[in-house]
Amino acid sequence: MSVYLLVLCLALLQQEGEASSDPPGCNSPEVVRVAEEALEQINQDRTHGYILSLNRLYDLSHTPEKEKGGSLYKLTIDVMETKCHITSRKPWKQCEVRDIADVPVYGECEISAYVDSQVKLQHYSCAVREVPATAVVDVCPDCPTADNLNEPVVKETANLSLQRFNEESHLTNYFTLENITKASSQWVVGPSYFVEFTIVETVCSKKTDASELSDCPPMDCQFAHKGFCFGSHVAIEDEFEIRLPVGKKDSSFRKPVEVKCEIYEPQAAVVEEQAHAKADSGHTEHQHDNHTHLHPHEHMHSVTPSSDLTVSKPRGSLGTVVNKPAPLRSSPAASSCPGPHRHNLGLGKLRL
Repeated sequence: MSVYLLVLCLALLQQEGEASSDPPGCNSPEVVRVAEEALEQINQDRTHGYILSLNRLYDLSHTPEKEKGGSLYKLTIDVMETKCHITSRKPWKQCEVRDIADVPVYGECEISAYVDSQVKLQHYSCAVREVPATAVVDVCPDCPTADNLNEPVVKETANLSLQRFNEESHLTNYFTLENITKASSQWVVGPSYFVEFTIVETVCSKKTDASELSDCPPMDCQFAHKGFCFGSHVAIEDEFEIRLPVGKKDSSFRKPVEVKCEIYEPQAAVVEEQAHAKADSGHTEHQHDNHTHLHPHEHMHSVTPSSDLTVSKPRGSLGTVVNKPAPLRSSPAASSCPGPHRHNLGLGKLRL
């Protein structure tokens, strides 16, 4: 009997050893951490587009490298676009995923990362695409649908929104349009147009005469502020047109415009301020206007700071994010994969 018990114990110990060496699956907290931190590094590496959020871990492979004391992970993750533009440099967990009313975008990323005490992104390749308008309308018939960015009305909406921002902001200089990044439309009390766009600070101060504003070039230096805006324009039918008395600004009901912008502190200014704070330079107060660039201007430290303070590699050097149709994917090979969805937008028929 004692021999039988000894054999049984040895068999159980062998099974436990085998179980402990099983590769991790999509439900592993360690793998989820790797996916989250790798995605953060992807967003920091990118130079254009919107910040991506993790939707689920689809598949993975794990190769221990004992001689290096770490492991190589290859991950396939499903992502969704957030409302935060890359310009903001916000952590993706602070960004709201686009819902069904915000022209949602989804996709997948192939990631390679080396993990020891830290997660080190090696390479990534992402493909994203908009949720088809037909899928949006099936679930939400009144929701906005995407417009072509080159449509004249889209450009008009962006220009009107920027004009209102420049009129109402208390910033030192005027801003000019950089890129229109997204556009949509729907019918409210008339055709309504929505745009998202980036802006950049110009060399022209608010004291510049209105006749000279068309000749204001963008500030071409590392201390130029940039921003991201949401603008809207509702075009009312002619019979509802109401104009203000002569001498008042044109804000008739025919073209009501709304705009909301976030202006971001230049990374160079933040890094320089940190350097000044650490250096024994003999002064106790940071002088904001002594930079040796061609267009001196006041640094507005009350605006949203950049969260990305140091960069070890040129941005965009580790991978790509492209717009492509959804690929045909094989079933996951790893155990407990794919992981659970974090978002589905109520689109059960569309595999996000």
